Amino acid sequence: MKIFNDQLWHVVLLTLLLLGLYFVVQIDKNLLRGEFWGISTFTWFSVAVFTPIVHQLYVLICWRSELYYNGVSGLLGKNAFLVYKIGFALLILLRPLTILALAVSSACSFYINTYLSYLLSLLLFLPSVYLFYSVKKYFGMDRAFGIDHFYPEKFKNVPMVKKGIFKYTSNGMYIYGFLILWIPGVLLQSKAALVVALFNHLYIWVHYYFTELPDIKEIYK
Repeated sequence: MKIFNDQLWHVVLLTLLLLGLYFVVQIDKNLLRGEFWGISTFTWFSVAVFTPIVHQLYVLICWRSELYYNGVSGLLGKNAFLVYKIGFALLILLRPLTILALAVSSACSFYINTYLSYLLSLLLFLPSVYLFYSVKKYFGMDRAFGIDHFYPEKFKNVPMVKKGIFKYTSNGMYIYGFLILWIPGVLLQSKAALVVALFNHLYIWVHYYFTELPDIKEIYK
């Protein structure tokens, strides 16, 4: 099935990333100490890792099944993109929320000066804000959600965006948008939250190279 084109590399790289997380946890026995709302840091860590995996598999299945087989619209009709978009929005919001909960649960597991943490957080926040502004103004939120997979004929001749942050990079969403996930770990000085932020930032590139980029080539030729 075309849905799973290039996904062997997805599985291999995800396995390597998960093994990396396992070794980090084994090396630092204090990484998962603490709790939040009576839930252990280990549980929050697991949920925060599981969330991006579910999100990216959800996008993979929806995008590819719709692009090649009209699977989502065949099931949901004219509401297909709206329903998909709601699911996407919920899952992408869960990424920072679960990392925030993890950061609260494992706060103060390392030390940096408070003012330095504020400065670093600001430096991470500003490019993320510019990215979201550029997406809304120049790229379009629906296109960011992947509407071109639902209407490939409509979008196949639409040029790539070269304004806002996209004037400097074609991968602004992955380079700069994911910087916001590092902020809870920096502000609350949580090693576990920083580890999961790194996992998110690396894993989104697996999605880019083995799901989105092949789909771009298929849609835009």
